[in-house]
Amino acid sequence: MIGGAGAVSFDHVSKSFGAKQVLRDVSFQVGDGEALCVVGRSGTGKSVTLKLIISLLKPDHGKIWIGPDEVTTLDESGLSKVRRKMGFLFQDAALFDSLTLYENLKLPLERLTDKSSEEMDFDVNRVLQQVGLGNDRHKMPGDLSGGMRKRAGLARALVLEPRILLADEPASGLDRITSSEIDELLLQQKTNHHTTLIIVTHDVRGARRVGDRIAVLDQGSLVAWGPAAEIEQSENEVARELVKE
Repeated sequence: MIGGAGAVSFDHVSKSFGAKQVLRDVSFQVGDGEALCVVGRSGTGKSVTLKLIISLLKPDHGKIWIGPDEVTTLDESGLSKVRRKMGFLFQDAALFDSLTLYENLKLPLERLTDKSSEEMDFDVNRVLQQVGLGNDRHKMPGDLSGGMRKRAGLARALVLEPRILLADEPASGLDRITSSEIDELLLQQKTNHHTTLIIVTHDVRGARRVGDRIAVLDQGSLVAWGPAAEIEQSENEVARELVKE
């Protein structure tokens, strides 16, 4: 594997917590503008993979590139610059309950950019319109439904216009119709903005719809990788079962 050739690259990455090995010698590469969906049974290292990408965790072995930057070697200043290329959609949206929806989205712009108040206002309203919350900017997070909270979390992840969007279980807790709406928003982001997507999910239907490729983790190992149609023919029984609709 050539490090730094894609948007995100893992090169023989392993990670343990005490005696429990969560990832074992995992290698993959996601190209610019591609969507990768990571599936697997609970406890197989899916969310750890996202935390390694954003450098909330460090690998025990192996290297991780975000574009041309090998993040395993960067100091905090370098990591901060790389993280600005990424947005993170948390499973629970992770909104500040004491701030309005508008204020939640404006906060990262205030902290991480030198934009004027008018420019920030434009960006916040643009992204809220994009996710269908243009009329809800003054609502508090507690006033939002589950689906609206997901949309709000996605809006906040997108307000800095990241090149890479990481999403942890975007369909969790949602009905099928609302899940499909979130899938559509993610697809639009990839298609219209060429954003690279890396999505951890248990939603097979969504993974097949959004993902250009699917990575299957089982007991910490990458046991299958490729389009859903290829994984359906995999010799690995777990992989075949996990992509079955």
